[in-house]
Amino acid sequence: KIMFMDNIRNFVIIAHIDSGKSTLADRMLEITGTVEARNMRPQYLDKMELERERGITIKMAPVRMNYGQYVLNLIDTPGHSDFSYEVSRALAAVEGAILLVDGTKGIQAQTLSNLRAARKAGLTIIGAVNKIDLNLPQLPRVIKSVSNLLGVREEEIFKISAKTGDGVGDLIEEVVKKIPPPKILLGDVGQALIFDSLYD
Repeated sequence: KIMFMDNIRNFVIIAHIDSGKSTLADRMLEITGTVEARNMRPQYLDKMELERERGITIKMAPVRMNYGQYVLNLIDTPGHSDFSYEVSRALAAVEGAILLVDGTKGIQAQTLSNLRAARKAGLTIIGAVNKIDLNLPQLPRVIKSVSNLLGVREEEIFKISAKTGDGVGDLIEEVVKKIPPPKILLGDVGQALIFDSLYD
């Protein structure tokens, strides 16, 4: 017998470095009211000094967001290939992934690497192209390439601006609609994932 926790969505954002992944996480925190606007700062989930200094995510960062009747558990993962182990740990803990592609650069090496890992983990994948606020002439071509990569219609690729928040609300709605809730197999042994630890 299988029990469903219908109001929970566990997902990651995966992308090549500098695609706007942490900025997208910031907008989601704002839209869901998880962090008040006055307390918001760029790269909110990046806690390490080095992460903030370099503008990159090194350690995966989990956050719980309430969205209407739903609980959205997001894991912001590193984009740099040096930290692929962090990504693999995150993929083992979720049911879905947003594959974020930089509209200025298109599909890059780490995009493909992360996609392969997400597919291997059996995740539901939602495609999104970022930086539409820049009015990029190559945007239709990038959207087409992402739709071909994922094997979906171009209309199913979300066009967003993580900077302005344009399209992010619709992307959150798609997470709720498309990513399945977690399943508990009764009688199974419980498992846990340690995200972080501090030792003094």
